[in-house]
Amino acid sequence: MALDPTVGIAVAQFAPDDDQDANLVRIRDLATLAVERGASLVVFPEYSSFFTLQLGEHTVAAAQPLDGDFVSGLEVIAKVLGVHIVAGMLEIAPEGRAYNTLVALDPHGALVATYRKLHLYDAFGQRESDWIAPGEIAEPQTFAVGDLAVGLQTCYDLRFPEVTRRLVDAGADLVLVPSEWVRGPLKEQHWRTLVTARALENTIYVAAADQAPPVGAGNSMIVDPMGVELVTIGEETDVAVARFSAARVARVRVTNPALALRRFGVSPL
Repeated sequence: MALDPTVGIAVAQFAPDDDQDANLVRIRDLATLAVERGASLVVFPEYSSFFTLQLGEHTVAAAQPLDGDFVSGLEVIAKVLGVHIVAGMLEIAPEGRAYNTLVALDPHGALVATYRKLHLYDAFGQRESDWIAPGEIAEPQTFAVGDLAVGLQTCYDLRFPEVTRRLVDAGADLVLVPSEWVRGPLKEQHWRTLVTARALENTIYVAAADQAPPVGAGNSMIVDPMGVELVTIGEETDVAVARFSAARVARVRVTNPALALRRFGVSPL
């Protein structure tokens, strides 16, 4: 019996800092390792372009346009390695704040999708919205990797299941979740539960790339449509690769037709 065609997807875990050039070098090195391990797409954490423990005026000052130096650096890496790259960045926004934006580049270096974080981290004693502007609600963007349609969301969005459901309604088989999941009491348990739940309830793959400790919780992971944890990175800087199959999604949806049986839709407030 012939095996299903598969695509290699990698989660890359590292701890970005306030040196964009150094962050791009880390991204290049981790993407190179991921490709050596068989990846066609590599997803990096939230705030991969620039990150400090406390957000502030320096955060806004580090924001760039989508055709700025950071995205240009990702374009070069994607083209040289022939790989899709997804990473989080600070994008220029009006009114003295920045957007927390995800960018997706294809193996030719073309920008194929963007996503501005919708749900800002005003929780657990944090106030992301003081310095970050929320994205406007729009039709979800997806892009293709092999036979898979890929969607994007960010970190705290995991606590709002309707975000993932809208992506699935737009055709996503795989949802990427670049994150900076801040460590704290029970936070690792929340992370693992929510990533798995989003995969299970939507019968999709979820690839969630977190920042490495000491600020991030680590535990970047990939979960399949049956909730099987395919790979996980612990606390270290590393990449982990799993094989994805559109046929696996189709078979799971026959066994568990939850999407077909639902009686409620999702609409913006």
